[in-house]
Amino acid sequence: MEQRKLGMSILGYGCMRFPKKGSRIDMKKTEELIAYGISHGINYFDTAYIYMGSEKALGAVLAKNGWRKQVMIATKMPHYLIKSIEGLEKVFQEQLDRLQTDYVDSYLMHMLPDAKIWERLVKMGILHWIEEKRASGQIKYIGFSYHGGSSQFMELLDLYPWDFCQVQYNYMDEHSQAGRRGVEYAAEKGIPVIVMEPLRGGLLTEGLPQKGKETFAEAETKRSPAEWGLRWLWNQPAVSTVLSGMGSMEILQENIRTAQSVKAGELTDEEHRVFASVKAAINETIKIPCTGCGYCQPCPKGVDIPGIFRCYNASYADGFITGMREYLMCTTFRVQRTNASLCIHCGKCEMHCPQEIAIRGGLQQVVKRLENPAYKVIALGSKAVFR
Repeated sequence: MEQRKLGMSILGYGCMRFPKKGSRIDMKKTEELIAYGISHGINYFDTAYIYMGSEKALGAVLAKNGWRKQVMIATKMPHYLIKSIEGLEKVFQEQLDRLQTDYVDSYLMHMLPDAKIWERLVKMGILHWIEEKRASGQIKYIGFSYHGGSSQFMELLDLYPWDFCQVQYNYMDEHSQAGRRGVEYAAEKGIPVIVMEPLRGGLLTEGLPQKGKETFAEAETKRSPAEWGLRWLWNQPAVSTVLSGMGSMEILQENIRTAQSVKAGELTDEEHRVFASVKAAINETIKIPCTGCGYCQPCPKGVDIPGIFRCYNASYADGFITGMREYLMCTTFRVQRTNASLCIHCGKCEMHCPQEIAIRGGLQQVVKRLENPAYKVIALGSKAVFR
């Protein structure tokens, strides 16, 4: 399997969705999947402190079979739970214990939302801590994962000499989240890009509208929706590794077959037209027709209008819980909030919108749907954490 950057296989294993047996991870099936993945070229395994049981399961399988040196382990620092360097050190040592290793290959600031949080970590002393871990060999590469708009993402890229970054990216998020603009900016800086949510949690496979499924099925090139989505990503040289949470052998085998046959720049003009038709079919089902162009920005009150509308649409297309989770991550879990209720109805955004969207009314819809009592409780609780 191809390796583009830092020795990472282009297909990485997302460990958040290991198969379950009841409420626990099914260790037998998980071991079978990991074994098959490693034997077919996957060497990058991504987990996190807050993925329930994931670090422990991955560590147990690798230790049992003596596979540790064959793979790269990526795990994440929960900065939102940490108040001091001592607290960080305690969490990191717990992660090493769970993973049954004395080093991690890639360590990420988990869901780093903006420059202000990074500045808080710097004041806490994280730069010295990172250098100590690099010098001791306990951490090889430092990066961050991100949910939010492209401008804040690029600002974060400029704040530290990151070894890599991780973003949500797919053909429907081409102009939202970090987007193509952010991905290509990272590539210009020589920073490898790891992609999460390549299929939007299933929206771009089984969640496709019927018209979208028919468009793929009628295309001259015969591929499953999953293969189409993954090839769109690997077609871009800026994409280093694509993570997939492969919870079954069928999905794992299909993704490996795709990864073993792709190359950058392979998609034809006709295949790009297929993607355009599928995106149009998906957009027909969307509540607010925001394209994420960003002409409405900047808002004088800091409202992330494109990001908010994307989350609102996701609450219908991907399910309410998914939309709410993304809304919290992209607007609220940060020092400088960007949520819809900050709107003062000045109307400046509507003067610049090429889609002629009634933005103020749309933001009111978002507040009504997503800033509900549950949101307010979570937002209040997160205030102290992200202060």
